[in-house]
Amino acid sequence: MSQPPPSSVSANRLVALLARAGLDWFLLALLGVVALAYWQPGLGSKASPVPWHLITTGGVALVFFFYGLKLNLAKLREGMRNWRLPLVVQVATFGLFPALALLARPFFGTTEGELLWQSIFFLCALPSTVSTSVVMVSIAGGNLPAAIFNASLSSLLGIALTPLLTSLFLHTGTGGGQLWGLATQLLWQVVLPVGAGILLNSRFGAVVDRHKAGLRYFDQFTILLIVFTAFCDSFAEGIFRRYEPADIAKLSVGMMGLYLLAFALIWGLGRLLHFSKADNIVAVFCGSKKSLVHGSVMASLLFPASLTGLVLLPLMLYHALQIILASSMAQYLGRQNAVATAAA
Repeated sequence: MSQPPPSSVSANRLVALLARAGLDWFLLALLGVVALAYWQPGLGSKASPVPWHLITTGGVALVFFFYGLKLNLAKLREGMRNWRLPLVVQVATFGLFPALALLARPFFGTTEGELLWQSIFFLCALPSTVSTSVVMVSIAGGNLPAAIFNASLSSLLGIALTPLLTSLFLHTGTGGGQLWGLATQLLWQVVLPVGAGILLNSRFGAVVDRHKAGLRYFDQFTILLIVFTAFCDSFAEGIFRRYEPADIAKLSVGMMGLYLLAFALIWGLGRLLHFSKADNIVAVFCGSKKSLVHGSVMASLLFPASLTGLVLLPLMLYHALQIILASSMAQYLGRQNAVATAAA
């Protein structure tokens, strides 16, 4: 048999190394669309002749419709039996994170700092991811049905709680006269598609399960479009000119600290409540994640277009870090479980 060329072997090794570190093609694509937006901001800004808003609006509605198709009401009802675990996950997601952001507010004293803090609080008000949380719980050897339930419940609650928290604590540009418009947009883009998907789950849920990979690519492509257009508007308006590279580096360190602190607090709370190890794995991985899908949609609805890129910056950094750090932690816990099972 002929051997693959050395260049192919090197490329495969590089891909494997990046995957082991948690760096998949999507994270690299996020960096790519931000770079493209910096280089050609007019391509995706409001001045572009391409109807980006219409395209992304339709994409978002489809993303949430397919999300609804994945939800099985019987499994959701079953997950409510162990009520303490969902309570910890949701309180951590929508209570602990916003509280940590509020505690950090005094450190953002300047006007630029206030904008950055608002984007961090917005991140903290977001729901958990579904697919990433479930995958990490599976790798770590946790309670998989509970992970599916808790991550799904978080996403559903986020439809209402994220706009509520941001309206209570942030100046998002959605004053009283605009709240009805926001509610209408959420209804058409998120609530109705999710509801329609849930109603059709019994008929088409199996079809969705067979095409998980393709639907995941569709989700990621829609996010890339939203991020691209958001950063195009922000670069066109010069929003990032006031920030130095050192500020971005500090923000990255802060996002890493936020994830590790939340992870440790949730793990400690689970131990205090005497959760089994399988349930505590669910609590930390579902309770410490933040959804880029919800964040991309909500940012475009809650904030002016010129500020959306800045609002998404902490979320993009957190998204990348949560995958890298969670992947390492999940693999470590998975190895621990394997050793314990072998010794039993």
